[in-house]
Parts: sequence; C-alpha cells; structure tokens
Amino acid sequence: MKHILFDFDGTLADSAHLHMQAWNALADRYKFKPVTIEDLHSTRNLTIQQRAKLYNFPMHKLPVILPKIYQHFKENIGEVKLFEGIKEMLDALSSQGYIVGIVSSNAKENIEILLKQEQIDSVSQVLSSSKIFGKDAVIKKFMKQHNLVPNQILYVGDEVRDIIACNKVAVPFMWVSWGLDGYELIEKEKPKYVIHSPEELIDILS
Repeated sequence: MKHILFDFDGTLADSAHLHMQAWNALADRYKFKPVTIEDLHSTRNLTIQQRAKLYNFPMHKLPVILPKIYQHFKENIGEVKLFEGIKEMLDALSSQGYIVGIVSSNAKENIEILLKQEQIDSVSQVLSSSKIFGKDAVIKKFMKQHNLVPNQILYVGDEVRDIIACNKVAVPFMWVSWGLDGYELIEKEKPKYVIHSPEELIDILS
C-alpha cells in the first residue's frame, strides 16, 4: 500500500463552520432550516437523507446549492485551517515514501488554494468529484490512471458516503473520528481502520 487518498472537508480541513455559514446564508432564500454547531454534533449519526428531511432540504436542489457553498468557501478560505497535526502527518507520509492524494467533492481550486495557504507540498494530486455521491467513479479512474489494484490504496475519510464509495471499488477505508459523521453510521460499513488522531494514522502505517 503506497497510495494514500484523503477526503478534504472534515478529514484534513476544519471547515464545518464555513460550510455552516454558507448553508445558513442560503437557508431563507431556498426555504430550508438553518443549522447550529450543536446541530452538527447532535446529528452525527443521521444519514444525509435523514438530515435533509430534518432541515427541510430537498435533495434534488444539491446541484444548485453546492456550487454556491463552494463559492462561499473560496471567498472566505482564509478562515479555514487544517486540523492540528495534519501538516505533520502529511509530511511524515511523504518522507516515508507514500504517495499522497486528495479526492473530494469540494472544488479542486479551493483545495489547492488551502494547500498553498498552509504550505503543503506533500500532496501529489487533487481530484474533485462533481457529484457528492460520485467518489467511487473518481477513485476507479485514479486506479486506472496509475495502474493500481484496490489493495494498493488506502482512502481516509470521515463520512459514510466515503466508505460506501470505497466499498463499491473494494478500496480499504480508514475512518477519522474528528469529522462530520459518527461511528454508529460508519461501523455498519465495516471500515478497515478507525483512528482518533493524525498520529494514530502514522503509527498504523508504520
């Protein structure tokens, strides 16, 4: 296993507050309910569909809403930081010979801006999925591009949609506990690894 692919929001980037700002700025216009930080914590074990119902959000509006959220992200990217220990973890992986990439539904431009902002040069490739549930297709394309089989890759993420995408293409998944989704959602999909800090990832791979 030499290729490590990371989710971005909630895994590398501490960006929940910015996505929440964007969501709430759009809530009145599109007639869905605003959220608070407390809501993010209390709904960790609800699926995306359950959260959408709770906040009166019609899922068919995702293609309209997501670009607006990512535009807000770009305009306010100076407010986003990596989680503590992430830069050191990425540098350590690179120094140990791992090839590090990012597969995210956030815009590639946003991710590259933040990497530059945080002086990260250990990420070799950034891939963006145009669909929130389309990461399996992007991972499959990545494997084909680099002539890899699934067990040569590890995907690291925080959401159940990440592990479902990985299970579709048989790629091992590592769940990080500091992100959006709770363990009750994740455990049903049987992640290969569960970690609670960036240092734990290094320990496991070492």
